[in-house]
Amino acid sequence: MSIKSIVMILVACPLAMTAQEHYDRADSLFVVKALDDARALPRTVNFPLHFARLFLGRPYVGHTLEVCDPEQLVVNTRELDCTTLVENVTALTLCVYRHLYSWRDFLHALLEMRYRNGQMEGYTSRLHYFSDWIEDNTRLELVSEIQDPQPPFSEVQTLDIHYMSRHPQAYRALKAHPDMVQVIADQEAALTGKTYRYIPKKDVGDTKIMKNAVRDGDILAITCHKDGLDIAHLGFAVWRKDGLHLLNASQLHHKVVEEPMTLQQYLSKHPSHTGIRVVRIIK
Repeated sequence: MSIKSIVMILVACPLAMTAQEHYDRADSLFVVKALDDARALPRTVNFPLHFARLFLGRPYVGHTLEVCDPEQLVVNTRELDCTTLVENVTALTLCVYRHLYSWRDFLHALLEMRYRNGQMEGYTSRLHYFSDWIEDNTRLELVSEIQDPQPPFSEVQTLDIHYMSRHPQAYRALKAHPDMVQVIADQEAALTGKTYRYIPKKDVGDTKIMKNAVRDGDILAITCHKDGLDIAHLGFAVWRKDGLHLLNASQLHHKVVEEPMTLQQYLSKHPSHTGIRVVRIIK
C-alpha cells in the first residue's frame, strides 16, 4: 500500500486532535496501514500475534497515558509499556474481528476497552487495575478470562487492592487532584476480596496440559504478591519449540520483544511473580 493511498484514506478521517483525543500523525498512519493490510489477510491468521509483532523493536516508555489534564483518549503506537501494547493490539484485533477498518473504528475500540463501561468520564473512569480491565471488558464481551477449575488453573488469587490510593504522589493526576483519591479508593475496595483462578509459575511449562490451556495470542497477566497490586506485567503468549514465551513491552530490554527465555524461566527470575492469568480476545 502506497503512502499516497494511506493519505487518501486518512483524508476521510481528520487527523487534528479533538478535545477528547491526543495522538500523533504517525499513530494514525500506522493504524490505518495495519488495518488496511489486515483486510487482505486470511481469517485463519492469528491476529493478536500478527498485530503484536508489528510493534517489535518499538521503545519501552512508561506513563505515556499521563499527558493530558483533563483526561483525553491518548494513542501512542510509537512508545509503549506493557498495558498500552496490550490495548493497542486488542483494539486492532477487535476491529478486524468486527470487519471494521478505519481510524475512527480503532479509536472507538480503544476507548471502549480502556474506560469503565466504555465511557470516558475523566481520569477515574480509566480502568487502572488490570483485574478491573478484565471484568469490565468481559461484561462488554470483548474478552474472556479462562477460569477453568481444573489444572493447570490450580491456584486462586484473592485481591487486596490499595496501591494507588496509598501512593497518590506517584500519579500525576492524583497529585494534582487529591479529590480523586477517594474515588480510586472506592474502586479498590470494590475489587478487594474478589478471587480468580491462575496457573502457578511452577506449572508454566512445556506440557500438554499447558498447551491445551494457553493459545498463541492469549493475553497473559502475571500475578504477583506485591503489596496492594494484582498484576505485575502483561504480554502475549507465543509457543515455540522449547515452550511458552512472552511477547511484551519489556522494561529490561527497553523495547517490545519476544522474550528469548521461556516464560517459566522468566517467572523464576522474579520472586514476586506467582503465576499467570489467561485472557482471550473474543472473535
